[in-house]
Amino acid sequence: MQATGAADGTTYRVRLDAVGGLETGAVLGSLAAHTVPAAERTDLPSRTHSRLVLGPRGPRRVNLRFDDGGIDLEVKTGPEVKERGGVDHAELTALADTVRVWFDLDTDLQPVRDILSPDPVLAPLVAARPELRVIGTPDRFQSAVTTVLGQQVSLAAGRTFAGRLVEAYGGPAVGGLRCFPRAGALAEADAAELRAAVGLTSARARTVLALAHAWRASEDGSNAMPSRGELLAVSGVGSWTVDYLSVRFGDRDAFTPSDLVLRRALGGITAKDATERAAGWSPYRAYALMHLWTHTAYAKAPAH
Repeated sequence: MQATGAADGTTYRVRLDAVGGLETGAVLGSLAAHTVPAAERTDLPSRTHSRLVLGPRGPRRVNLRFDDGGIDLEVKTGPEVKERGGVDHAELTALADTVRVWFDLDTDLQPVRDILSPDPVLAPLVAARPELRVIGTPDRFQSAVTTVLGQQVSLAAGRTFAGRLVEAYGGPAVGGLRCFPRAGALAEADAAELRAAVGLTSARARTVLALAHAWRASEDGSNAMPSRGELLAVSGVGSWTVDYLSVRFGDRDAFTPSDLVLRRALGGITAKDATERAAGWSPYRAYALMHLWTHTAYAKAPAH
């Protein structure tokens, strides 16, 4: 851990290497496509992403700079978090561990390439991005809500809805950014007020509130979550959403057979046929999805 002090606070830095390397452009493209206004910032030219991450002593702003070998993690303390003092080794280690899991930095991707490369559709994608990793999340509840907000609308519209939600119900600003609303706080929101503040339909607002209630029932931190059955019991949450969240939550064999991007890439086949076709990708079907989504949907950010 390196630390430098200044009048406005202290900055702590740690280097996080990716095993074998990192596809920087793909990571930044995905982050930019999903960045929540007021809660996150992604800057493509500087190859950086910033947000609040919940650590042992509360939310800390983390600044991440990406390169082809990994990530430079920076944590800065300022007057607004003075009561929590500096970042000790245990807290910085916890934050670093969260980032390592978030970006899948510890995975040896050679076994993944060995499984996926024989497929004629995936072969050129794997060759183009051999170090592509599955991007997870530092906040599962945020990922669940933003996924619901983005259903049946464009990525830009989904980000707009999420930004409004943060402005209306998010936590206090730390380092210029706000925490995504916690499940317990959002569960107490009035449905009509939520709908008006975010611009949602009545049905979508009810889904967000029901999701918050389900999460609150199991919540003991940002990464606790309801079971698959409990999520599917929420009106407005279907199998695609739960399958997608399984990918984001770390199941490396998770798979979304009904995904349109996947089915089109495989020649417009049915979900049933996609499931059969993907059997050969197991136990790394999530990586196959990341290759297909990255190639098709995410903007290509500069890698150098």
